[in-house]
Order: sequence, then structure tokens, then C-alpha cells
Amino acid sequence: MSLALDPAAQDLLFREARTANTFTDEPVTDEQVQAIYDLVKYGPTAFNQSPLRITLVRSPEARERLVKHMAEGNQPKTSAAPLVAILSSDNEFHEELPALFPHFPAAKDAFFSERPVRESAALLNSALQAAYFIVGVRAAGLAAGPMTGFDFAGVQKEFLDDDHTPLMVVNIGKPGENAWFPRSPRLAYEDVVTTV
Repeated sequence: MSLALDPAAQDLLFREARTANTFTDEPVTDEQVQAIYDLVKYGPTAFNQSPLRITLVRSPEARERLVKHMAEGNQPKTSAAPLVAILSSDNEFHEELPALFPHFPAAKDAFFSERPVRESAALLNSALQAAYFIVGVRAAGLAAGPMTGFDFAGVQKEFLDDDHTPLMVVNIGKPGENAWFPRSPRLAYEDVVTTV
């Protein structure tokens, strides 16, 4: 059985897509980021809670503030990428639930009145949204370089507040020269899927 999605699109989103390590200097526009968001916002989350928040790092000053918190191996590519996004979880996402989950507005208080419950839900669902975001970047014909090698507490203090937990940093742009490491192996279907 074949997939409904065109094979070229499958390649763009998955088979040929890689984590980029170098980028050209071609800018990534606000319009491109808006188009990416307008696509990936439809990905499902539990209770439609949509806890992902995106901080775009554009200015040289902000870039310098971010790079100092990146792991040494991630600093050069973060300095060179045309756009960098800090993806974080909004631990106060429940405040939006009456609008986002209108058929059960009481979900805000019934399920998410306690901060530890919100933090757990926000982490899981923002990670899911981050995956949609990476696929959306690829759908825009751009390369994504997601990274978790950074000082989480430092990035939170520098760019966020106590209600937002950093999830990952994503470099975004057109891939540059020697952008890709060789493709790493993947597990076979029979090693992953169990039928019971």
C-alpha cells in the first residue's frame, strides 16, 4: 500500500530531510515563519492545549546572548543560521483553554488547576508541537537544526520567564555547504512494531 502523499513530498519531509549543520546567508522571512505556523498549528494536542511558544532570535544582540548559552559544538552553527527559534512550553497554557477547548471550558480548572500537572502536560504536548514545527520548516523548503545542547536555565533566564520552560533551540535556513552528516541507521519495522 502506498501513502496518499506524493513521493517527492515524502522525501522532502522525511527521507531526504536531515538536521542541518551549516546554512547559507539567505534570510528567513517573517512571512515564511507565519506560513509554517499557519500549517503546523493544526497538529493535534491533548485538549487542544497548544502549549508551544516560539521566540525568534533575529537581532545580533539577541543572537550573542543566546550563543553564550549553547554547547560549544552548537555555537558556530547557531551564530551562522539566518534564523534561530527557541521553542518553549507555556506552563500557563490552561488560561487559553476556554477559547481553545470551548465545548468543555471547565477543563481549565477540572484538569489543570495544579502547576505540576500543567508542567507535565505542557512538556509532552509542546514536544509534539515541536515535531510538527520541524516538519513545517521542511515543508517550507528550509532546513531545521533542532538542538538540546544548551544551558536550559541560562536560556530561560535570558529569554523567558518562570512560566515558560525551554524545550529546544532550532536553527532555520537554507542548507549551506557540507550541511549534512551521513544518514544514521534507523530501526527496522519489526524491531519497533508489536501486534498483540
